[in-house]
Amino acid sequence: MTDQTDPRKKQKGRPGDLSSERRVLQGRDDHPPVDDGIEALPAPEGPTELIHTPYEIGQDNIEKREGALHFDVHNPVFMISAISIVLFTVITLIFPDSSSALYNGTRDWLTGNLDWFFLTAANIFVLLCIVLIVTPLGNVRLGGPEATPDFTLTGWFAMLFAAGMGIGLMFYGVSEPMSHFGTALGGPTLENGMRTDWAPLGGAAGDEAGARRLGMAATIFHWGMHPWAIYAVVALALALFAYNKGLPLTMRSVFYPIFGERIWGWPGHIIDILAVFATIFGLATSLGFGAEQATAGLNFLFGIPATNTTKVILILCITGVATMSVVLGVEKGVKRLSEINMVLAIILLAFVILVGPTWSIISGFFLNLGAYAGDLIPLSNPFGRDDDNFRQGWTAFYWAWWISWSPFVGMFIARVSRGRTVRQFLTAVLIVPSLISVLWMTALGGTAVTMTLDGFAGIQDAALELKLFQMLSQLPLTAITSFVGIILVIVFFVTSSDSGSLVIDTIAAGGKVNAPVPQRIFWCGFEGIVAVALMLGGGLGALQAMAVSTGLPFTIVLLGAVWAIIKGLQGERREMQ
Repeated sequence: MTDQTDPRKKQKGRPGDLSSERRVLQGRDDHPPVDDGIEALPAPEGPTELIHTPYEIGQDNIEKREGALHFDVHNPVFMISAISIVLFTVITLIFPDSSSALYNGTRDWLTGNLDWFFLTAANIFVLLCIVLIVTPLGNVRLGGPEATPDFTLTGWFAMLFAAGMGIGLMFYGVSEPMSHFGTALGGPTLENGMRTDWAPLGGAAGDEAGARRLGMAATIFHWGMHPWAIYAVVALALALFAYNKGLPLTMRSVFYPIFGERIWGWPGHIIDILAVFATIFGLATSLGFGAEQATAGLNFLFGIPATNTTKVILILCITGVATMSVVLGVEKGVKRLSEINMVLAIILLAFVILVGPTWSIISGFFLNLGAYAGDLIPLSNPFGRDDDNFRQGWTAFYWAWWISWSPFVGMFIARVSRGRTVRQFLTAVLIVPSLISVLWMTALGGTAVTMTLDGFAGIQDAALELKLFQMLSQLPLTAITSFVGIILVIVFFVTSSDSGSLVIDTIAAGGKVNAPVPQRIFWCGFEGIVAVALMLGGGLGALQAMAVSTGLPFTIVLLGAVWAIIKGLQGERREMQ
């Protein structure tokens, strides 16, 4: 049931229909609720299609305040999520060898048998974003027709980029272009009529220019529009149903057009539990990658042993820093760290462009964009291809990883994007980070390829986590730039962890966006513990397996969200006319 009235006009609902918190949220009460430490979502500004529901935010929550102990959690979302994650962590630590075999087998089966599903879903998300940008539905403003942005453009971009894929760009910025270049140059290899190589598409055997072009196109494909379309779908859905429809800021709210009032029962519980699982394991995967690279960098610069003990200590220390940041909140913690990291990333990028093969990087940016555009459709095609290793081991894993990250990144983007039109929002989220990723991969990865073609074999021979530092070793000020690289990995680590904790806490608190601090500390700590458990119970293979495993069910959730977004925007368009 929807209420299609101007929310600025004060209206009293029937007794018992709405809590005081919801009446204020929907602009229907002259008296704000008593301050209980819970930040209310801002009311829509201007006429919107509000959803009228008797559900009260937090009505299913369990709350206790006793001295310093204060919690306010949704029952059963918090209990099922927390207990399941604790059991998973304990079992993984007790049986590391068996866990490793299970995780690797699960990853291989999912990517090997359901790669077509992940590729098809990602294509649908891209097409939805493009359609919304070019149609009148793009005129809808998140937060209502009269809403204004909460953050400056610079601060908004910084938070989008740092939270979205910072650690991944550091880990794969050199290693992925080098990997695709090498496999493409080697070309296809056959055993018993099946390809066993990892070259994208048909490769470019013996053709250095062709291998470089294909390698960069494949890399940009994994870091361009498709992952950002996944994030955009989740963020748009959450922002629309929270800021325009007046529902809690949780994934279940998106499915009101499908389930109606049943979203407050088990259908909604399952959706939110899946969102918590996807977020915690998607974050753990990225934190594991960050720990691998930061440890490798410390070993490269200072000779610190690159052992599991070092990685565990690093994860625990950085989790502590992330916990302090998450206590400060979005404005004081995440936003400031994101801006610091953006400055450092720009400095490193500018340094590589200026002292590296400058002309090759500048011209390569446009050549790589052209290569990406030319190979976009073949790389997106889910059927009739024989490059199984590339399609399954790279693309299917990537899409599952991005999807597992999408509840966290999407909700975070939604929280900082109020006041933007759908067109502005999607254009910024889809295009701007994609272009930055192209420039980043061109500068770092392209420089590494150039060095390799010039005869330096150190990058090609190094482990994935060391390739960045090997590339920097061939440029001036190696110690300084490598140290900056380590700092970037660590701060990206922190911004991902603290913003992820805020998001998980919102879901597990039934949509309360400023739940008690001890809960944030709990989730932030468990992100680090899960990362440690997966690292000890199978390394990167285990991390990848859990990202894929939790990404699969959430892909189904996101496909349902596509329909809900269209229905929700059509209702907003009617209100604007």
